[in-house]
Amino acid sequence: MLTKPLIARFQAVETWIFDLDNTLYPPHSDLWPRVDQKITQYISNLLGVDGLTARAIQKYYYQVHGTTLNGLMKEHGIDPHPFLDFVHDIDRSSLEPDARLAGAIGALPGRKFIFTNGSVRHAEQTLRQLGIDGLFNGVFDIVASEFRPKPARRTYERFLETYAISPVTSAMFEDIPRNLEVPAELGMRTVLVVPGDQGDHKEDWERFVEHGPGADGIRFDHVTPDLPHFLDALRHALAIPAA
Repeated sequence: MLTKPLIARFQAVETWIFDLDNTLYPPHSDLWPRVDQKITQYISNLLGVDGLTARAIQKYYYQVHGTTLNGLMKEHGIDPHPFLDFVHDIDRSSLEPDARLAGAIGALPGRKFIFTNGSVRHAEQTLRQLGIDGLFNGVFDIVASEFRPKPARRTYERFLETYAISPVTSAMFEDIPRNLEVPAELGMRTVLVVPGDQGDHKEDWERFVEHGPGADGIRFDHVTPDLPHFLDALRHALAIPAA
């Protein structure tokens, strides 16, 4: 149920910003595990180590550096472009088009953007598979951020500058709590997308654990396990006509 204060918070939103992986498609999907496995394989090939060792390095770099790629660049000086091409070369056929999501995003007024720590190519192919390509005004990826991943503050600032976006009239949707901390500080409306009953593939430290209104001191305007339902409910509450 949407409260009046929550509805009022979204009244002035003109720009809608969406993370990609595990936010726009179900977190129980096998899509991210496919990418995850390719990252492990890349590290194993690069460093000549077994799968278990590669996996441990991968997750350590991810937690410490924001992305595994960032860790590999800092610790091993790799060229990021072949890495991105390799890890995003996956089969997306198991991901079904989402008509509910397409309708909900398509009906939103104003501009819409993808803001991801992945690549433009990965975003475009995934959006196409979901049937929601063509709904967005732009994709801001890890290359556009100069390989500084979320949650680095400068990356959010660069994104806002690139598209001339005012944070106080924007809303951001993410599945990782720490990636919403800076948007909240900048004045964005923030929505955390959490897994429903079917679960997800996250590490324990990534999961949302509620402590009052937020996780680990991070505040969110709303937490939802069903992004299309929330967007539809919000549109009706704001009396936004269907597209």
